[in-house]
Amino acid sequence: MASGRLAIAATATFLGILGTVACSASSGESAPAGDVLPSAAAGSAPAHAPGRIGAPGIGDPDFPTDGNGGYDVDRYRLKIDYDPAAKQLSGVTGIEARATHDLAKFNLDLRGFEVSRITVDGSPAAFERFKDELVVAPAKTIPDKARFTVEVTYAGEPKPVRGSSNLGTYGFIPTEDGAFVACEPNGAKTWFPSNDHPADKARYDFEITVPEGLTALANGELVGRPKSARGKTTFVWRESHPMVSYLATATLGKFELRQGKTATGIPNLAAVDPRYRAALDDLYTQSAKATDYWATVFGPYPFSSTGGVIDDFSAGYALENQTKPMYGGFTPDGSIIAHELAHQWFGNSLSIKRWRDLWLNEGFATYAEWLWSEHNGDSTTEKIFRGHYAAAPDAAIWKYAPGRAKPEDLFNSSVYNRGGMTLHALRQRIGDPVFFKLLKTWNAEHKYGYVTTEEFVALAEKLSGKQLDRLFEVWLFTDRKPTEW
Repeated sequence: MASGRLAIAATATFLGILGTVACSASSGESAPAGDVLPSAAAGSAPAHAPGRIGAPGIGDPDFPTDGNGGYDVDRYRLKIDYDPAAKQLSGVTGIEARATHDLAKFNLDLRGFEVSRITVDGSPAAFERFKDELVVAPAKTIPDKARFTVEVTYAGEPKPVRGSSNLGTYGFIPTEDGAFVACEPNGAKTWFPSNDHPADKARYDFEITVPEGLTALANGELVGRPKSARGKTTFVWRESHPMVSYLATATLGKFELRQGKTATGIPNLAAVDPRYRAALDDLYTQSAKATDYWATVFGPYPFSSTGGVIDDFSAGYALENQTKPMYGGFTPDGSIIAHELAHQWFGNSLSIKRWRDLWLNEGFATYAEWLWSEHNGDSTTEKIFRGHYAAAPDAAIWKYAPGRAKPEDLFNSSVYNRGGMTLHALRQRIGDPVFFKLLKTWNAEHKYGYVTTEEFVALAEKLSGKQLDRLFEVWLFTDRKPTEW
């Protein structure tokens, strides 16, 4: 969803996107990389010498203010306390990172909240706020390639992103009994300071404190038993595998749980709001079946646990949060579960560095739905392909080339369905043995890494021994209906 923001309807209408707006120190925009550091106007750090400034964006040309430059994050240590009745969150976020050049100043993404203190390597740092940018000036310039730690203390009411009518609400979303947390494309900043773009993966530790009687769910696995004291309970979760920021979750509230293992031994956790208790066993069973089956098609499951969560919030979409896909206010069928769990390979283990390549997430997960249908004897991939291809030449699907997802319409249905059709056209051209070898090789060679369309085309040509430029050009980059490939 947001990688995998999947609508509930059988013929889904997928979501759009709004970009964020940049600001400079004088007009609301952060200064560009390479500028000399101005005098700090906030915080309590001593003055420091001029030096390079981390860019206010990570370098995605379609989303120039998302993420930040000058550093790579290795680990987030998130400690949050949330009171659903007051809708108040207090947090301390620790960030372990490495500088990618001498760094006298750098940005973090954070929406709202009052920031009371920031330290860098234990020393107080100056800071300023420019809309959703938190600009940090450490006491001393951080040398190129040096590892450093940041700690940000903040509090306030989370402000989720309320997008256009077809995008909906995302980020940290307060609910009656807790919060629904689904952050694609850039909603991590609504609950913790971060480098909020998929091009900077990190590992995560979560320490989440909630009123007693509630459950807090995050990525990865629970560390120890929850601890209760003074009317509150603290849950500690750890995701030890690299994860993009939009997949991080801290969904909390009243939940009924079922835990166990899949048939192949992968830990499996299903959680549902009490309103959806009738769906608990099916969510658990279908998640296990899909995880195990995809491991035979795409290669070994890349993470340490699987499962899913149904919360009582009418999001109108599902999101493939790493290890725990979220289903917002509806009971997912097997096809939607298969889609979100296919994302654990395509989008989560293999991640995009630029949003224009979103078809590598959504087209692959959509084609996985078709494979799931074929696996269960419902309909064949060929029949589904032909059904979509029957659309008239002037249909909307042919007017949107999915190989360059548009920032103003990122989650267009063409990115999903025409992306899936691209894979079927490729399968027709290179044959099943090479096609399924390609899927496994693609996953094995880029596990926990980043991928681009150009790399996929190159690997497909290498394994098939065929020139495939025209096939990918007409399916991914041409605004008309393909007639030959």
